[in-house]
Amino acid sequence: MLKLVLTGVWVCAVTLGSVYFSMQHASAPAISDAEADRRASEEYVPGEIITVPAIKNGAVQGYFLAKLSFSATREGIAKLHAPLRQLVTDELYDMLVGSTYIDIAHTETFDLPGFKGAVKDGLNKKLGSEVITEVLVEQLEYLTKDDVERVANSQNRPYQKPVPVIDKNGKVAADKIPEGAVSATASAH
Repeated sequence: MLKLVLTGVWVCAVTLGSVYFSMQHASAPAISDAEADRRASEEYVPGEIITVPAIKNGAVQGYFLAKLSFSATREGIAKLHAPLRQLVTDELYDMLVGSTYIDIAHTETFDLPGFKGAVKDGLNKKLGSEVITEVLVEQLEYLTKDDVERVANSQNRPYQKPVPVIDKNGKVAADKIPEGAVSATASAH
């Protein structure tokens, strides 16, 4: 019985000691002054989920569910003639409706970094300056037309989850907004 108690005390002491020393040696990543200035001049703008129809051969084949968030310069946002979210929605419709940028039949050809770059470049071109510094794709999924009809008609068929769009490198669009940016943006509005 005494051995069991001493073993328990020894395990607790080792665990507490290792936690204490790991906390002492853990430090936040070093950020350069230039990086800190850049982050201070930017604002994260959380996106909203939008539904974009996928049109092929003159008919709607399904719908993209997309949620994009952005890092943008505060100065650029202040100069905008319309809210950034609405401009983003407009650009996504221009980019995705009727285009073959994302071919659902061949998602292995989808280029997620290229998609992010195209959205960023398209928005900055539309805005007339480098306002958008980073695009975060939080959600990019596809719903077939049959799934939408099933939900609209309240049919009792099993629910099919939206299909995530996977790029040619096997990555799913699921960027995360930095946690500090979300609370800072929410308190600013």
